[in-house]
Amino acid sequence: MQQHMLHLSHFILWLIFAQTAAELPMCKESDYHFEYTECDVLRSRWRVAVPNKPDTCTGLPDPVKGTQCTFSCSEGEFLDMRSQQCQKCAAGTYSLGTGVAFDEWDSLPTGFVSHGVTGNDGAAETDCSNSTWTPKGDYIASNTDECTATLSYAVSLKKPGTVTFEYFYPDTSIYFEFFVQNDQCQSTDSLSRWMKISESDWSTHRVELNKGTNVLYWRTTTYTLMGSAVKPVLLRNIAISGVAYTSECFHCKPGTHSAKPGSARCAPCPADTYSTKGATVCHQCEQGTYSEAGSGSCSPRPACTNSDYFYTHTPCDSEGKTQLMYKWSEPKICNETIEGAVNLPASGEKKSCPPCNPGFFLTNSSNCEPCTNSFYSNGTACAKCPVGTEPVVGFEYKWWNTMPSNMRSSIFRPEFSSSNHDTAWEVAGEYVYTTPGDQDTDYLMLTLDVPGYSLPQSMAKDSERSELSRITFVFETICSANCKFFFLAGYNEWNNNVVEEWNGSKGKQSYSYLIESNSTVSFTWTFRRTDTFNAERKYSADVAKIYSIHITNVVGGVASQCRRCALSSAKADSACIPCPLGHYMVNGTGQCRSCPPNTFIKAEHPVGEVACIQCGPNTKSNKAHTACVSDCMLDVQTKGGSLLRYDFSPLANVTSFQSSPRFTSKGLKYFQNFNVGLCGKEGRVPATCVDNVTESGREVKGYVCQSTVVPSEIRSQSIVSSQPFLIGDSLIGVTTDTTLGSIFSSNWLFPGASSLPDVTFYYKSSETTQACKQGRSATVILRCNSTVTAKDHITLPSHCPEGTCDGCTFHFLWQSQYACPLCTRDHYREIVSACIQGIQKTTYVWQQPLHCFGGESLPAQKVSTCVTLDFWLKFGVSTGTVAALLLVGISCYFWKKTRKLQYKYSKLKMTAGGKECELPTADSCAIMEGEDAEDDLMDLTKKSFFTKIKSFSRERSSDGFDSVPLKSSSLRQRDEEDSDIDA
Repeated sequence: MQQHMLHLSHFILWLIFAQTAAELPMCKESDYHFEYTECDVLRSRWRVAVPNKPDTCTGLPDPVKGTQCTFSCSEGEFLDMRSQQCQKCAAGTYSLGTGVAFDEWDSLPTGFVSHGVTGNDGAAETDCSNSTWTPKGDYIASNTDECTATLSYAVSLKKPGTVTFEYFYPDTSIYFEFFVQNDQCQSTDSLSRWMKISESDWSTHRVELNKGTNVLYWRTTTYTLMGSAVKPVLLRNIAISGVAYTSECFHCKPGTHSAKPGSARCAPCPADTYSTKGATVCHQCEQGTYSEAGSGSCSPRPACTNSDYFYTHTPCDSEGKTQLMYKWSEPKICNETIEGAVNLPASGEKKSCPPCNPGFFLTNSSNCEPCTNSFYSNGTACAKCPVGTEPVVGFEYKWWNTMPSNMRSSIFRPEFSSSNHDTAWEVAGEYVYTTPGDQDTDYLMLTLDVPGYSLPQSMAKDSERSELSRITFVFETICSANCKFFFLAGYNEWNNNVVEEWNGSKGKQSYSYLIESNSTVSFTWTFRRTDTFNAERKYSADVAKIYSIHITNVVGGVASQCRRCALSSAKADSACIPCPLGHYMVNGTGQCRSCPPNTFIKAEHPVGEVACIQCGPNTKSNKAHTACVSDCMLDVQTKGGSLLRYDFSPLANVTSFQSSPRFTSKGLKYFQNFNVGLCGKEGRVPATCVDNVTESGREVKGYVCQSTVVPSEIRSQSIVSSQPFLIGDSLIGVTTDTTLGSIFSSNWLFPGASSLPDVTFYYKSSETTQACKQGRSATVILRCNSTVTAKDHITLPSHCPEGTCDGCTFHFLWQSQYACPLCTRDHYREIVSACIQGIQKTTYVWQQPLHCFGGESLPAQKVSTCVTLDFWLKFGVSTGTVAALLLVGISCYFWKKTRKLQYKYSKLKMTAGGKECELPTADSCAIMEGEDAEDDLMDLTKKSFFTKIKSFSRERSSDGFDSVPLKSSSLRQRDEEDSDIDA
């Protein structure tokens, strides 16, 4: 209430001041206008008169209570401020009631702001000041360079409302987002802000708006690597509701009109009529002029030329004849009555009908009808497939008398909302060709729809290896301008991806595309004569021709031939029994034979032993004999004769890595992302690359694939991945050689310092492109580096920073400790410690530098008993001491013996010394009874030393002395006496 009184006091002071200026004239109704004050806390306001020019008149009306702040008028009405009542808009004008609309884009409407900035960490010196949204009359177009262009509009709503707009977004090379920020700078949800690719020519988008301040943002960033032309995003018919009221109606723009009062919108004028701004009716163009629908003026009709008409064929009649018909290109804008104009050639000439396409037969009415199941045809009559064969179904179009039922032609014109000309391609017997369009910038589209794909019975069990489908077509373009011919594949004609593009004139040639997903059911051929808009048709004679289209394995297709397959003994009446997996068909017999070990079946129709292809080095075939795989184990025989064993299992999981940052000419940063599934047994998880920019979700799977990744600053997603393609879908071999087949892995790509040989995995892709007619290939070089513990240390060649030097063959170096051979006993040595306290330890250590991983582990430390040096020293000393003592004892013993002998000898000598002059004669002495004295005599001169000692010690007397046998003189005397007696 205080705020309300404050406003009222200001107005009273202003009135008092105005009354003091009595010399000013009284204000007329044309001298002022009414405005509402701001709403107070009671949601009410006042209507006050505001002079158009200050200090020009006096006597303004007094303020009066205004309508409620939430008051609004209906569509086609406006609020008359004088009566504060809703009134209908006059004819020639329109209103949205509670909103505003923007459908004229001759210039940027008031309140809209557009500016361009460098996006995605682009180079600071890149000038994006001119990269803005550009008004084009009926619409506004985004930028097509690599800057970020933003279009914004701020509006304050008195109550919750909506914003609605139409857009055309045909090119996935542009990231297009729309979001709203409130007065607290909070944006809409990040997932809903990204616009969908247009599913028709113009799409409608609607967003709820909250009460209060709303800032609307349309933002685009173009992303293209090839420098090709990009189709901009187009906006039109922006309408905002919730502004509570509008105090005026808007005039209809030129080319539109509103005939009745109270119109919510203006209707476009039909063709050959025109209107000016605020028109209530459309005026007919004068004679000799024409106009397109929604035109604000008429143009003179040019003279007709040969490019203004086309020809077509009528269906075959019962006689097998067709008529050649000539027609003017619609809408007809040329004049055939002025000088220099050509006339339409006469129609009705009859010609023989072309044959039916393969899989069809000619009926009695000369129409072509498809053959039924289990039948095939070359275009004349249907025949049943023989026993042991199956029909090869698909569609093959090479004769064009009528447009096939599953094909249609259409025209898209981005400059205008609609077109009266629906026929873009016409049949011409041997080919189908493009007719002259309304404009040279028209997109002339031919679309083929298929329900799906199904593999033949003989290939169904091998679905992982067999081609799902393939489309092949032969075409030609003849152009005098910068024409473009596109081939697209996807869900439908509006939601698809450009597969290949050709610029300028192209001679007759064939193109083939492998279909990998059952969701790819639409194919579109699009021809555009020029990118430059011209009011007149200048290049109508430029034409594109398609001679034939062949697509295989189509559900509901027809058969042009039959494929032989194995016979079953269990079911003799079976039409076709395929060979078991890993078998091939013996030529002409219908019998199956198993492929040799370590071979796989490469041929699409395995007939004959030539279908079995030998696996590459160090690979073996899977159970189904459909591909060769590696179990990540490898044995390599070195030149020195040693055997190196590898186990790459730790590297088998799918590994992702990126190239170094790359920048486009405008400074847009991007990466090349690679996924590698090195090896593994059957059932392994393949490497997958996806496209998450569009809803198509296209993905490719194989051993090696690549996609382009844009940093997350561009979008609210963690990764923006696009343009995926396969580099390798089959493993060719694993070897230490630098060449395998036609794939080369030169040493200069990755100069190495390792003493071990590098192991190279060779991969090949069957997907061909115009640049890589033999398909792409890849080499993954595994190099032993025991210092690298990470599993994803993969680098690209320094000479080719994107992994490829020619765009077809890719090279990668993978350094890891897991790329080293398995450790063996030759990789470690033993260290024997000293013997300490009877214990000796044997320790095993790796040879350095270490060039192995895994395999045999280091043996545990061994502990053994031992004899120390102290022991042997003590043993030697002890032994020496004992020997010395023994020697001393023996010496003493013999010394004592010698003394005794000397004593006895001396005693004996003394006894014999009484008889002088007689020599003692030894006879016998102390001879025991029963002993032979002769045996005990000691020959001191002949016996050895030890024998003598033994003799000395042999006899011993009772007194402890040795007895020595001696022959005394008394005994000799006794003997003599005895001898005398006997005598």
